Amino acid sequence: MKAIVIEQYGEANELVEKELPIPEIKSNQVLIEMHATSINPIDWKIRTGYFSENMPFEFPLILGWDAAGVVSKVGSDVTKFKEGDEVFARPAMANGTYAEYVAVDESLVALKPENVSYNDAASVPLAGLTAWQSLLDFGKIKSGDKVLIHAGAGGVGSLGIQIAKHFGAYVYSTASGKNEDYLKQLGVDEFINYKTTDFTDVVKDADLVVDTMGGDILEKSLDVVKDGGKLVSISGQPNAEKAAKRDIETKALWLDPNGKQLAEMGELMSKGIIKAQIGHKLPLTKEGLREAHKISETHHAKGKIVIEIK
Repeated sequence: MKAIVIEQYGEANELVEKELPIPEIKSNQVLIEMHATSINPIDWKIRTGYFSENMPFEFPLILGWDAAGVVSKVGSDVTKFKEGDEVFARPAMANGTYAEYVAVDESLVALKPENVSYNDAASVPLAGLTAWQSLLDFGKIKSGDKVLIHAGAGGVGSLGIQIAKHFGAYVYSTASGKNEDYLKQLGVDEFINYKTTDFTDVVKDADLVVDTMGGDILEKSLDVVKDGGKLVSISGQPNAEKAAKRDIETKALWLDPNGKQLAEMGELMSKGIIKAQIGHKLPLTKEGLREAHKISETHHAKGKIVIEIK
């Protein structure tokens, strides 16, 4: 099968095309013939060696965390899926998706709704589950909660806004001025242009902040959370000492792949409640992946960057 891999850590030009064997599946896995995948910031962070000390990888390494395609083979213990099923998934770390086939544990797979395209389905697993687990599993948001979601034009942010609005939250979100109309279409109640406005001047006593930026943004975000509120970050470790003084619950979230939650999101997608936001579509070639990584590394990609495979 064709795959785009890295054979050492480095810049985007380390992404090269390689012919590899089709993965062998275990008894609890399905083999997905890939139609689409998408890019997430963790892809290029791994490519640069950002996690190399804590998460050593073997080369050649196939990156990618989002899968949408057709089941072409099922393991002997698989009961929920059959050959020919249209599915989407967030595979385990060892099974990258920049390839024509990927092996995935049955528990991490969900049926793709018939009225949702492969491109749209591929844009949801990692970013959507990250938003879902931040808002619902950790944040336990309810109707009327005040929620600040940083970088609302990005993959996690754009899906997070829609999920939060569906569950009745009042949503603030930050982005550049060019994305104001886009975020308001997603449902944002108060848009904050981060280039002209300090979010701490606008947001007060938030029930929950979802930080996607880290650094100074993460540190300042604690200042807008109400006493006893919550802050979750996917880009850094919140200041536990500062949070404890005001009884703020914090979490540095690392996604837990979950096929059941993915199926719940698929149901919302089928009803048009959650819509994939795709900003770029590129092919499964070394040139396509290199360009995709460079776009993602700017931190200004609008919505998701999808890689079309079929």
